[in-house]
Amino acid sequence: MLTLHDYLPSQNGWKVRVLLGLLKIPYETRIVSIFEGESHTDAFHALNPAGAVPVLQLEDASAIAESNAILTYLAEGTPLLPADRYRRAKIMQWLFFEQYNVEPVIGSLRFWTLTGRLERNQAMVAGKREAGARTLAALDRSLAGMPFLTGSDLTIADIAIYAYSHRAGDCGFSPTDYPAFLAWTGRVRDAIGPGYPVHPYSIDPHSGG
Repeated sequence: MLTLHDYLPSQNGWKVRVLLGLLKIPYETRIVSIFEGESHTDAFHALNPAGAVPVLQLEDASAIAESNAILTYLAEGTPLLPADRYRRAKIMQWLFFEQYNVEPVIGSLRFWTLTGRLERNQAMVAGKREAGARTLAALDRSLAGMPFLTGSDLTIADIAIYAYSHRAGDCGFSPTDYPAFLAWTGRVRDAIGPGYPVHPYSIDPHSGG
């Protein structure tokens, strides 16, 4: 059986949980205590030298790190990663966009806000907020007249982008300022369905949240 090395408040981990659920793939969970240093042990570095969750460990004990790489691996051969060359390239475009413009911007601001770290990162906050607004505006433009990011159906691109972007309100952004984006979040939420909670950092007493 697959093993997901995970940290529940992580939206990167959330993406993978959602896809495993949608594809009805059974797996075991191994919770990693990241604030206690467990992701930087020799054992964990053997799975992911970067020391980050999530990591998907396969049946043969080999491992895949980076959430969007895991999504791509799991979705191969399914409608969530179409075989059409152009459509796959567009999905990759959005996966790269997510890791450059969404997770390190909205994801970081959200983490700082929810764990009381805004003040200590104050020098970077204004730049992150400007970048976040540009990111949401870009998504809004792209989704005008489009049900999903690459066409009429949900793909792993939507799951990846949605993970952190739909929580933009947690760190001071107003999704109502981006109507096409807001409508898309509703469609993605409905397509994913219930059963995939967003866990607060407060469940981890060592997070500072």
